[in-house]
Amino acid sequence: MNKELLLLYFIMGSQDTEQNPAEVLKQAIAGGITCFQFREKGPAATQALQMEELARELLSICRTHSIPFIVNDDVELAVKIGADGIHIGQGDEPASEVKKKIPPHMVVGVSAKTLAEAERAVQDKADYIGTGPMYATTSKEDADDPIGPEGIQDLRKFGITIPIVGIGGITEANAARVLKAGADGVSLISAISRAPEPEKAARSLRQLIHK
Repeated sequence: MNKELLLLYFIMGSQDTEQNPAEVLKQAIAGGITCFQFREKGPAATQALQMEELARELLSICRTHSIPFIVNDDVELAVKIGADGIHIGQGDEPASEVKKKIPPHMVVGVSAKTLAEAERAVQDKADYIGTGPMYATTSKEDADDPIGPEGIQDLRKFGITIPIVGIGGITEANAARVLKAGADGVSLISAISRAPEPEKAARSLRQLIHK
């Protein structure tokens, strides 16, 4: 995956906003996001048919604006709707197995917090790694303790060269530190999804990380 597409990586499901998710996504794209991940999780998430309907609606918006559309965890949904990629966690099957189930053009991202997890992702031919939490976050109820930007520095120091996206508690105030540590992009949920004006929030972040 072209690492430039990971620069401002927005993640959202219906549970992450009080607004219409489609409108939030449109605003985020207008503000300058470079990639989108559909992550429908938790008790407030939509189910089954509604989830697929929402995924297709958001995918259509991304297609219109040439924004990569990644599905979190759900390989079957990703293949069914023709997503651009899938993002998996440590509790899922390895990237090497996922790649056998998806078309060749689809990318696979893997959440990797430790060096061992990152090395395994590289061996399994992951296209990029998402690592964190960078900072404390309220967007994921099961989030681990923060590893900070130093976690990315360590991965780079020990030879991890594939694209890395930092995630977890990232805001305008700390995004630059994550990139300076060696990340190719920053991944955010609430900093955009819960902003009163998602377009303005995304634009501010995009301008900040271009400095």
